[in-house]
Amino acid sequence: AAVGQRRPGREGGAGAGFKRLIEVAPGFYNVRGRFTLLGGLLNLGTHMSICRLPSGRFLVIDTIDLDEEIRHEICSLTDDGKLMDAVIATHPYHTLAFRAFFAAFPHAPYYGTPRHLDVIKDIPWKGEIMANKARWEPEVEMRIPDGSEFVLPLPPKTNHFSNVFVFHKASKTIHNDDCVLVWNNPPLLLKIFGFRDGDMSFHPSIKGPGLYPTCQAPAAFRQWVQRLLAEWDFDNICTAHNGNCIGGAKQKLRLTLERAEPLLEKLTKRNAKAKPPKDFGAWSSKESDPPECG
Repeated sequence: AAVGQRRPGREGGAGAGFKRLIEVAPGFYNVRGRFTLLGGLLNLGTHMSICRLPSGRFLVIDTIDLDEEIRHEICSLTDDGKLMDAVIATHPYHTLAFRAFFAAFPHAPYYGTPRHLDVIKDIPWKGEIMANKARWEPEVEMRIPDGSEFVLPLPPKTNHFSNVFVFHKASKTIHNDDCVLVWNNPPLLLKIFGFRDGDMSFHPSIKGPGLYPTCQAPAAFRQWVQRLLAEWDFDNICTAHNGNCIGGAKQKLRLTLERAEPLLEKLTKRNAKAKPPKDFGAWSSKESDPPECG
């Protein structure tokens, strides 16, 4: 596909008849969910993915709220959950649907980020995801961005930059939550602020607390993305907010990094002067509101 051109994913597999499970590429399914702000007026979206392992079992990546249709299709794909090899969490602040998903599929092993293990005590986590990533290698690889905080990103309502990138080699597909954003038909309010259909960008907290406030952090992130481009043979990226780039994703990410070069240079100079990063973009100004974004 041409750079920036999206090929529609197939709904279900051959003869599967799925309506909600979108087969991005053979063996990799993505499911779109809702994450709304402003009393439901603004849907930023969220997602989960399911990838087939060589064993024929499935790795479930993140969770969304299950309506009956989605639950039925996941049950159909995974034999009522019996074929779930594991359910993994990849973003510290994407926690909202895990309790309900565990209630629906309690027999799969669950692996989370350090924050999941800390804040959701009623799920019997098997362990931290990055400490156990070798369980699915080499067919599935996982990395977290250099130059950013993954264990406990602060401030909690704005620093949503870092997450696990999960690469399913067979389908040439990356699952990522917030670090990379792809906008598919963005809501009107976001269009007013300049977001266009098909745009790819880094999470806006890159301008604030997303990267460490050191001279080295912007370069570390740049080099990390460059290694990803060099070492992972991917064609698709699925993102939580709010869509997917199906086809041409590697070139599009390369161009996104090139466009970010002036910003990374600016951040390096700012950090050299020990200027504190500007904090912005909180979901809510209410202190009592949770920092979760999915």
